[in-house]
Amino acid sequence: MIFIPFNKPPYTGNEDQYVLDAMRSTKIAGDGPFTQKCHQWFEANLPCKKSLLTPSCTAALEMAAILIDTQLGDEIIMPSYTFVSTANAFVLRGAKIVFVDIRPDTMNIDETKIEAAITSKTKAIVPVHYAGVSCEMDTIMEISQRYNLYVIEDAAQGMMSSYKGKALGTIGHLGTFSFHETKNYTSGGEGGLLIINDLQFKERAEIICEKGTNRSQFFRGMVDKYSWVDIGSSYLPSELQAAYLWGQLEKADEINQNRLLAWKLYYEALLPLREKGLIELPSIPYNCIQNAHMFYIKTKDLAERSKLLEHLKMKDVLAVFHYVPLHSAVAGEKYGSFSNKDIYTTKESERLVRLPMWYEISKEDIKRVVSYIYKFYE
Repeated sequence: MIFIPFNKPPYTGNEDQYVLDAMRSTKIAGDGPFTQKCHQWFEANLPCKKSLLTPSCTAALEMAAILIDTQLGDEIIMPSYTFVSTANAFVLRGAKIVFVDIRPDTMNIDETKIEAAITSKTKAIVPVHYAGVSCEMDTIMEISQRYNLYVIEDAAQGMMSSYKGKALGTIGHLGTFSFHETKNYTSGGEGGLLIINDLQFKERAEIICEKGTNRSQFFRGMVDKYSWVDIGSSYLPSELQAAYLWGQLEKADEINQNRLLAWKLYYEALLPLREKGLIELPSIPYNCIQNAHMFYIKTKDLAERSKLLEHLKMKDVLAVFHYVPLHSAVAGEKYGSFSNKDIYTTKESERLVRLPMWYEISKEDIKRVVSYIYKFYE
């Protein structure tokens, strides 16, 4: 049998030459020609007020936490079903995380449970667009406006997805994206993006990204010398990362359509199992356009999931489960608390199985994975 991996990093063919061009240039430390090309693409295609490439989505989230001036004792609302970076970025600034239950249909934060979690200490809401499927952003933004809260979209998985015609990441005050090798687009293994939708953050974001200096203003001739003016860190990625990413952004639509086709093949092939009540399939709300970041199924319970994963492993197919809810982790208990009841977060997370998915996965591989799942349920 031929092994089917869980993921293969996307590759289009131009990355080699662009990275070589960057290596041979006089500007490889970052913020060179390829960085500018990427920024222009994001600002035109998302669109947003300002975009800043970062070494990772983790770095982008950390920048967002600094930008909203997160302080000791602030409370940040988010789902527990997310990657640790979503919480870590704010915990590093001294905040307490308040976890809210998820919706079982999309695995996103339940927007109807957010308001009850708000206190006088709440500073921001961080919706996480799981699998590139949007949270219910109209409700979240309305709540944020009533309570004067910031909204930071964790759109790590959401590039090329939208909600009511608006690109994910562009609806809240700030948006963050990931270009890790497991994402639809990568900048060579790691990488991220912070986008600014509220102009009040634009100038300070540049300063934080430049280690707390006003270097960008100096190069634009706005100051006669640059100096240390704020807190910041090394949030600028290498020009090599930007060059690799540019090779993918040039073919962003092609990659997106290819993944959507693979997603559709999985969905249609597994539909009979759902109709028999054996599994559940992903749900895409009518007002959302997704990017086929992942394809998952849900089993009856944790025990069945474990058996299915082992069955696929025996067939040389690497399928995986996803996040262990943060509120149940040691650090989650230390730095956060769950608002109200955990009705769906744990139960639904224990049923979820992510199937192999990548740009240019073959129909034959998808058919093999599907056939093994059918064999399991016979």
